[in-house]
Amino acid sequence: MRTSLRVNGRTREVEVEPRMTLLDALRDKCGLKGTHAGCEHGVCGACTVLVDGEAVRSCLMFAVQCDDMEITTVEGMAPEEGELGMIQDSFCETHGLQCGYCTPGMVIAARALLEKNDEPTDHDIREAISGNICRCTGYGQIVEAIRLAAKRLRESNVARSPEAAR
Repeated sequence: MRTSLRVNGRTREVEVEPRMTLLDALRDKCGLKGTHAGCEHGVCGACTVLVDGEAVRSCLMFAVQCDDMEITTVEGMAPEEGELGMIQDSFCETHGLQCGYCTPGMVIAARALLEKNDEPTDHDIREAISGNICRCTGYGQIVEAIRLAAKRLRESNVARSPEAAR
């Protein structure tokens, strides 16, 4: 089947089997390897992407379900190739990542939260990332990273702009 995926602001016409997951289409058909395959059961959150602004598990969606929907992957978070977005930079600065396997899903979950709530409490942050599993950090530094990103976004006066969260 031919489907049209709008990924990170760019339309991509891809040929997929009806049963191909969005995760596999992003990685294998679009060449976007930043979205990670973890449990492939929707439990770990490593494959989290935004679909029409909502955080979803790409391993649980078929690519054909996303025809003409706006998809944002971790690659779409940076303002330019080779740069880091504000959320990504906050993760680096606070050491909110270690092995990095969960990081793309955590960054996407953070963006989904910060687009709706520009001044989240630690409880809000923990709730937003509760579906994402990290085996390295103990979550404290991830919460700190999201708190820092929220502060930076508020201070930039464009906290609600999707481009600001990149």
